[in-house]
Order: sequence, then structure tokens, then C-alpha cells
Amino acid sequence: MNSHRFIGTMMVVAVLAPTLGAQQAPVPGLEQYVVRAMHDWETPGLAIAIVRDSTVVYSKGFGVRKMGQSAPVTTKTIFACASTTKAMTAACLGMLVDEGKISWDDRVIDRLPGFQLFDPYAMQQMTIRDLLTHRSGLDRGDLLWYLSPYDRSEVLRRIKFLRPAWSFRSHYGYQNVMYLAAGELVESVSGESWDAFIAERLFAPLGMNSTSTSTSKLAAFDDVATPHDEVDGTMQPIRWPNFDNIGGAGTVNSNVEDYARWIELNLGGGMFEGRKILSAGVIKEMQTPQTIIPLDSVTNALWPSMHFAAYGFGWTLRDYLGRKLIQHDGALDGMRARVVLVPEEKLGFVILMNSSRTGLHTAIAYRILDYYLGAPERDWSTILLTQQNQQDEREKAAEKRKLDSRVPGTKPSAGPEKIVGTYDHELYGPATISQEGGGLVLGFYPAYVGEMIHWHFDTYQVIWRDRTLGKDYITFTFDSDGKVIAFQWDGVGEFKRKEKP
Repeated sequence: MNSHRFIGTMMVVAVLAPTLGAQQAPVPGLEQYVVRAMHDWETPGLAIAIVRDSTVVYSKGFGVRKMGQSAPVTTKTIFACASTTKAMTAACLGMLVDEGKISWDDRVIDRLPGFQLFDPYAMQQMTIRDLLTHRSGLDRGDLLWYLSPYDRSEVLRRIKFLRPAWSFRSHYGYQNVMYLAAGELVESVSGESWDAFIAERLFAPLGMNSTSTSTSKLAAFDDVATPHDEVDGTMQPIRWPNFDNIGGAGTVNSNVEDYARWIELNLGGGMFEGRKILSAGVIKEMQTPQTIIPLDSVTNALWPSMHFAAYGFGWTLRDYLGRKLIQHDGALDGMRARVVLVPEEKLGFVILMNSSRTGLHTAIAYRILDYYLGAPERDWSTILLTQQNQQDEREKAAEKRKLDSRVPGTKPSAGPEKIVGTYDHELYGPATISQEGGGLVLGFYPAYVGEMIHWHFDTYQVIWRDRTLGKDYITFTFDSDGKVIAFQWDGVGEFKRKEKP
């Protein structure tokens, strides 16, 4: 699928003013910096909370919940927290470890009946530790759950059709469905759904009263952010992402007040307000490197003091200016999140945003880190925005090259009547091509419906009706008799023609 580009339109600086009545920022100039950076990145709203020495020293909302409206972001505004959910799922498993019901190195098939993978060796040997550390050997396969009609059990059932991309345990490869499996394993062992378990055993003891694991719960709250994304070149509000089917990998919705409590638990070695929620041993294991993440050239250039990166249990681990960082990002349509812990400084913070521009939370995070770690002040926003603009230009150049490579005047090998029908992908399921109003329409999942425009030869461009999905390209293949037998969807794979009844 095409990657989304996240560029917004200009916004009035006045709406970015911080919420009145909140604490004074402990980081000098932080609020002015955030306001300017939000303008530069064209981000409608965000919220921040900083924890130091078991105390929330700062929390504030900036901007608006929805473009074109005046309702401000506050510290109670709920955002999608996406993959920051993963550490919470690991914590739930940690509770079961503390109770002696499981161990980190138990085989998944012994704890989650029906768990299947394409590779029988990996299926037999995969442990709970493997589920949590992105070393399954599987590529992402995110289209299994992204806007799909499949519930959690069906997503997990279909993962057996995802072929390995590399050897089991050979290297790091981010994988969301394995965290869905981790959440389902919680239910298998405890007898409670992951949603009920995390609510009763984690959210309730921490007083995270505004935190939930389903978009269906959002109607009960008035202070909810609206996601924003670029649609046809304009930043605008979009649908709330309903990805409940990915469960333990990324469905937590919350605010910075509640997340500050989660941060206190992790900095406190499993203790919260004098009560033990998790053992210190579980917290230590979650924050210990398990899988090495190679440092790329961009990371080396931007952060030369960084010597390692790794993945723990639901946390990314790295060093910065001689300190260990424990952090995780979250990303869903129109929402971004980042949680950062610096245990040696007894410091932690969370940033939640209602826009898809990924660089802003990184810029704010390193502004905060530089202050607390005594580093010279750097304008991370400008540095990262320059990098983002360069990436945007590369994408524009790639789009131009594709347009320039289009061969005009060609005709497809088969007419519409030869193309219509049902096709099937082994992993993702069926797609249909039909004729509507004299044109061809591709239908795949309820959200993926789009007009097919002949590009050249036997390739068509698909313009999705849900404009947040952009456009894609499919190319038809034929057998020796000239019969259409499949189409190849760029970046997704082959859909084979089903025989007509």
C-alpha cells in the first residue's frame, strides 16, 4: 500500500496557546517552543505530562481537539495511544508471571490453543518472550487488521498464512499480530478477556479512569480529540480509527493524566502510591534488552552519542547522552503518541497528538531530554522538519518518475468483461472487480473501494473513495490462453482469480 504523507495546512497561531490554569513548564521556554513547533508542523493539538521523582511536575494541553472548532486540548483529552499499548500488554503477562501461572519462556502453543504459524518449527518453538520481542521471523502483515472486517480471532487464525520473511529469531522485525496473540494469551490463561483483565488489574489500581481499550467507550467522554490527516493535499479531520481488532498491540485510548500514572508505576519498579502492582523483577525484565535493533545511518547522524538500540517487552531501549532511554511510539490514522522513561533520572513523560506528522513528538521529546540531561539546547523541530521536507521531496520525485514512466496510448490486453470477477489473496481474503457506471471498481474490505483507471498496458491505478487511503496500482497477469488469472497489488501481493460458478 502507499505510505501516507503527513502535511497539513497553515493554522492560526492563537489556537495553539496552552490551556489556561496548568502548571508552569519546568523546562525553560518549552511552551513557546511547543507553540512554534506546532505551527511549523501544522498540528492541531497535543498534550504533555512530565513525571519527576514520583510527582507530576507538569501537564498541559495545547491547541484544539478539532480543526475549525474552539474546544481546547486539555490534560483530560483522550487520544488514541496506539502501540504504547504493547508495554501494558506485557505488564499484564507479567502479572501472570508474578502469580506463577506462566513463565516468559513457556511455549505459546502450550498456553494459547489453536495458535498456528506457517513455519512449523517457529510455531513449535515460539515462546511468550518471542511474542513480545519482534523476532518471530514474520513481516508485518498489517493489512490483516488494518480496516479489515476480521475480528481478533480471525486475524489470529489467518496469521498461519503469512509466510516468514526471514529466519525465526534471526533479527528484529516489528510485528503487531504477535502482540494481539499476547493479549489473547492473557485471556487463555486468566479466563478473562484482555480488555477486562487490563481494566481490572492495571487501569483500576492506577486510577486510570479515562482509559479504555475500545473506541466504543469513547461516547461516554466529552473531551475527546479528533484525528487529523492529509487528504488530497489538505490537513483535515478524519474518522476515529477503530482498530479494536488488534487488541493487545494497540487499542488503548487515554489522556496524559492517566498515562502519568502508568509512567509512575514503571519508574517506581512496579509500585504505585505504596501498592505493589508488579514485581521489581518483572519491571526489570520488561526494561531489559531482548532483541538488538540495528542503528541506521540517519540515527547515527542525528544522535551520535547513541551506541545501542534494542527491544525489551513492549519498550524500545537505547542510550542517549550516557543515560538509558526506555520509550515507545504509537501511530494510528491521525494520531501519534510517545512515552519516554529515564530511570536513572527518575524522569518520564508522555506526548499525545491528534495529527499524523511523526516528527513533532520526537522534537519535543528531545527538547525535554536535553534540558534534564544537561545537554546544549538544540532546535530539534527545525532539524527534523528539514529532514521531513527532504523526505517529502524524495516522495514527490518518485511520484514524478512513476508518472514519467507511464506509456501513453497503450490498451489493456483484456476488456472489462474479461476482468470482472472475484479474486482471492491467501492471507487477506477476497477482492471483487465489478462494473459500475461504465467503469471498473475494485472492492476489498468495506473501506477499500475504488475506481480503477487504466494506467498503461495491463496496469490500473486505483483511486480509493476513502481519500485517506490514497491510491494504489494493480497489474493483471494471464495464462497461455490469454485468460486473466490474477492481479498483483503493489506492496500487498497476488490475488488469484477464482473460477466463476
